[in-house]
Amino acid sequence: MSTTIEEEGTTMAAAETLNTPSTVANAFVQTVQSIISSSTTSKATTTSAAALASTTTASTAAPATGTTTLSTPSSSSMTEKLSVSDLSSALQHFGIVDYLVFIAMLVVCAVIGFYFGFIEKKKKKKQKGQVSADEKDGPGAAGIEERRGSEALDYLVGGRKMKVFPVSLSLVASFVSGISLLGTSTEIYVYGTQYAFILITLAISGLISWYIFLPVFCNLQLTSTYEYFELRFSKTTRLVASALFTVTTFIWLPIVIYIPALAFNQVTGINVHIITPAVCIVCIFYTTVGGLKAVVWTDVIQTIIMVGAVIFVVIKGTSDVGGLGVVIQRNLDSGRLEWPELTFDPKARMSIFALFVGYTAHSTLNLGCNQIITQRYMSLPNVKAMGRASLLFISGIVLLTSLTLYNGVLLYATYYDCDPLTTKLAKAKDQLVPLLVMDTLSSFPGVCGMFIAGVFSAALSSLSTALNSLAAVSLEDYIKPLCRKPLTERQTGITMRLCTVIIGIVSVALVFVVERMGTHMVQLFMMLSSVTQGPSLALFVMGMLCPRLNAKSALSGALCSFTFMTWLCINAQLASNSGELHHESKPVSIEGCDYQYDLPLMTPRNATVTATEPASLSFFQQIYHISFMNYTLFAAVVGIIFGHLSSFIFGRVALEDVDVELLAPCMRRFYRRKYASVETNESVVKSGK
Repeated sequence: MSTTIEEEGTTMAAAETLNTPSTVANAFVQTVQSIISSSTTSKATTTSAAALASTTTASTAAPATGTTTLSTPSSSSMTEKLSVSDLSSALQHFGIVDYLVFIAMLVVCAVIGFYFGFIEKKKKKKQKGQVSADEKDGPGAAGIEERRGSEALDYLVGGRKMKVFPVSLSLVASFVSGISLLGTSTEIYVYGTQYAFILITLAISGLISWYIFLPVFCNLQLTSTYEYFELRFSKTTRLVASALFTVTTFIWLPIVIYIPALAFNQVTGINVHIITPAVCIVCIFYTTVGGLKAVVWTDVIQTIIMVGAVIFVVIKGTSDVGGLGVVIQRNLDSGRLEWPELTFDPKARMSIFALFVGYTAHSTLNLGCNQIITQRYMSLPNVKAMGRASLLFISGIVLLTSLTLYNGVLLYATYYDCDPLTTKLAKAKDQLVPLLVMDTLSSFPGVCGMFIAGVFSAALSSLSTALNSLAAVSLEDYIKPLCRKPLTERQTGITMRLCTVIIGIVSVALVFVVERMGTHMVQLFMMLSSVTQGPSLALFVMGMLCPRLNAKSALSGALCSFTFMTWLCINAQLASNSGELHHESKPVSIEGCDYQYDLPLMTPRNATVTATEPASLSFFQQIYHISFMNYTLFAAVVGIIFGHLSSFIFGRVALEDVDVELLAPCMRRFYRRKYASVETNESVVKSGK
């Protein structure tokens, strides 16, 4: 570059001395040549950076040994050794094709929303009053008269006539957010494979949800899940449960939005607060305009992109490190492939108890009692269709979660001797997966764009689903009870769309708050959400499995649970910030790094040594040192216990006064003699005849 500058200076001097047309022309030609050579030099630098990154990847392909040998670079490579900031900039080669792929995903989503919001709506107006022969009601379905002409039902549950396969994919997309897609892989990289056993827990939770909670909602055909509490307890209980769901969703949504924005920032360098509003505007548009149908069909497209992107990364990344055997061996050598701790101590981060008992409670609530999930089930025409969708849903999340878990193992196999977190090549834990993508797939035009589109697809599907669900809860639980007169169809449509827009804007604004919390996102979400999810689970359990409890007892239990979890989470966060509460991460190495970096004063290794727990914990420390995996379980148990204790003060409900349809199927056998006819009708509904 210095030679080029000297040539430019010589040219300018010559131009000043010889002020003739030919001299000016020659000077112009030389200037153009200088710019071209400068451009070539810049490209060569980028190419060398990419070559260096590929060399680093290639060097990791060798089988791992007990010690890592640091190769001695030549004198020429010593002078050309890139700094971590230069390498990070060189890896941010998000090309035109990548941008086109990403933009294409957003355009397709917007077009789908436009279709269902305008084109299909006009078709329905023309066909109004005509009911085809194949629209007959199935068992457990809402009536045709209810389905036709209702703006709320059409917008919120698709008229209750959606198909099984797209709804199943929408359920998968709603459950697997950016938190799962990036955070799960990061969890495996940092802490090992103990978390992988949630695959078993997800299957167990799916069965519990289907046989205990979902049958009640399916038979009642509720638009808002929290209408159940008004039927079982009181309006106040319904409002409290709705408020808990609203708070949970507002905790979840900004995290869901922030994680893919981090990924986009890693591969492009574009500021998080620029890309976040831009993408969310598209999501708010198609959700507001198209309603549930647009949400479901965009979820289908986004799920396909998401799964395809993850599969491509897994295959290419495994090939680059030398195959599956190398991936397994490197993780074995580092101690990352391990079983959960064989202990029932609730303080153990990933123990048998935490994974198979604590996490079961957390995922059971999300799979069976969450408005976001149950609203999708309510869009299906009958119980039989709901059963098929549930089976496909559980299978889909187990498959996709398996891919993200393996991706975490692949992350360590790729960076086993040069940890990007220590060198600050990745500035945040959840930027590890995007770094892997840019490191391994940059030679394939459009593939990086497809992966980022997949990550954003996971976020947008979760965001659109949550916006639609919160709009349903706002309409049914907050707005309608306050209205003196029933809303007209036009007023209903305007109200729902206005709620969607407001919720979307608030969620985007909350990203600023999440950005400053700086905690691992999987752990952050489970910790914060347990404050509201624990009391919610306690209410559902008390409603469906504890028929003797009344509204006052249930509310007292939920209030005690909320208070307990607020205290626990605050103290746990303070203990984590002070170093009192620390979970040991797996060892990493930086001996194989062939780029310059600033070594931090506190590395992961000496951090593990210095952050030690007290010799003995007090009673209260024992409580808030429990694993975050157990938070929802402990909150629910506290709520149920205090609910039963409160029943000695507020009294109990006589069994004959409880509507059997509001209880879980496993509890209805106690009513066999008195409610024989109800049981007969229930068996007919479940058989789908």
